Amino acid sequence: MRTRREAAALAVAAFATAWTNARAGAQTPSVAATLCPTGKLRAAIIASNPVLVSRGADGVLGGVSTVVARALAAHLGVPIELVPYDNPARYNESLETDDWDIGLAARDPSRAEHLAFSMTFMEVDNGYVARPGAAPASAEDVDRPGIKIAVAQGSAPHTVLRRLIKNAEIIPVPGGFEPARDALATGKADVYGENLHLARRIADALPDAHVLPGRFNVVEMAIGVRKRAASVLPTVDAFVSGIRRDGTVQKGIVEAGLHGVRVP
Repeated sequence: MRTRREAAALAVAAFATAWTNARAGAQTPSVAATLCPTGKLRAAIIASNPVLVSRGADGVLGGVSTVVARALAAHLGVPIELVPYDNPARYNESLETDDWDIGLAARDPSRAEHLAFSMTFMEVDNGYVARPGAAPASAEDVDRPGIKIAVAQGSAPHTVLRRLIKNAEIIPVPGGFEPARDALATGKADVYGENLHLARRIADALPDAHVLPGRFNVVEMAIGVRKRAASVLPTVDAFVSGIRRDGTVQKGIVEAGLHGVRVP
């Protein structure tokens, strides 16, 4: 037989548990409604960046950013809609629209007017791939007169290089593998500044091209939340912390076969 005190304690505990569960159940719809008012999570991704996005032979989009977006939608209990952009410049142009709810891309200060950023879910090393016969011997040797640096217009590397480079010439080009390879193959640029994963792919595709030793930056990939929904950032941060811990992000990195990236 339970004593009256034990019975009262159990009743209080049951009430507290029920209240906590009810509160948790009420929070998710509130967060979902704030973050994605259309009833689905519209996630913007940059399709030209293989560190974030891959495209299968059947055209289906994959990669780390889609893994993160789908996991967040499942966490919120809403459908996912991927909104791909051909390159960083197109993504930047969409910042002033209301075509999407979250962006899976670099934590770039130039985007902070429109977005509030979550904690970092992946770090990406940036360096250079050099055309055959180019003079620079390392990343530290690039910033000098006469050197031409191609970079994806509107990308996080572009933002960083505009701040860092004092002597070399920066040449913005459309983002993606083919524009990068062509800029080096035609002699339009001596080096291409990009994430080291894509730099390696370009070097493999262009005879005698090579990745320079060193790096010029580490890009932090995060979930960009519209300023209207900045109040849900604590929930988004908790989600990111969880997928970093449970291996979700690492699994996406391994499945995409990425180099020069890591979970923080």
